[in-house]
Amino acid sequence: MENSILGLHHITAIADNARRNHHFYTCILGLRLVKKTVNFDDPGTYHFYFGDEKGSPGTILTFFPWEGIGKGSTGTGMATDIGYSVPKGSLDFWAARFREFNIPQAEIREKFGEQYLSLIDPDGLNLDLVVPTHTDNRTPWVTKDVNADVATKGFHSITLTVRKLEPTAKVLTDILGYTLDRQEGNLYRFKTNTVENAANVDLLESPDGKPGHNAAGTNHHVAFRVKDDNILMEYRELIARRGFNITPRIDRDYFFSLYFREPGGVLFELATDNPGFTRDEPLEALGSSLKLPKQYEPARAQIEKVLPPL
Repeated sequence: MENSILGLHHITAIADNARRNHHFYTCILGLRLVKKTVNFDDPGTYHFYFGDEKGSPGTILTFFPWEGIGKGSTGTGMATDIGYSVPKGSLDFWAARFREFNIPQAEIREKFGEQYLSLIDPDGLNLDLVVPTHTDNRTPWVTKDVNADVATKGFHSITLTVRKLEPTAKVLTDILGYTLDRQEGNLYRFKTNTVENAANVDLLESPDGKPGHNAAGTNHHVAFRVKDDNILMEYRELIARRGFNITPRIDRDYFFSLYFREPGGVLFELATDNPGFTRDEPLEALGSSLKLPKQYEPARAQIEKVLPPL
């Protein structure tokens, strides 16, 4: 199965304030800051990677915290909800924790036979903490306030909101190898059997939905995982043959990427496992210092002056 899509690799979203974003995901949600770098196209803006101890594929939520960008709005043509896997019996802990920090949340509900708790991060990003029907054996990152009995394990699912189901579903099934697993109303769950976790893509069909506006509190793109560069380029050929405008291979320092926009409007990325986040920091020091793409290293002093303190 190594030459297949291996579920979700990472998800990238937008924030408005770097310090607030960093505090929520590390201190409240209890993720590890795996990498602190800058936006390849805008070196005056951080690029944060939050995840498990190693930054394993399927656990990484990344952010572009553009200071003062203003609030966006979710809608059709974008990823609208991020699902994190959490242990059975942990939702009451999380509900109490979010009340303590005044984080907006809903009541515990159920979909596709799984309990979940919805919340909204400080920028308005929609998150779900989901108790999966199977046992998630991934080792979580833990903190003094969030122990292993309750800590997030990594991604469970991503929800894409589209006006028409079929064109996006066809990309998932015919190109990325997903199959339709189940349906509840206008919500459809697609699943890959190549991995146990980070395996679900939910499509919400909203024929009358309004397009989203990409700014703070919205998702920028969704990245699917492949093992290495060779498989990445095989997918490039496949996607190009299907008539999609796909980028050349791009070196993102910690993985190699391709990007294309699926028919429903969501920006998809394919990203490799290699070389990983320990290429420029040892495991125990991940996220502890500012790492710059090599083209920006000569301007380090100037960039450090521009970046907001955390």
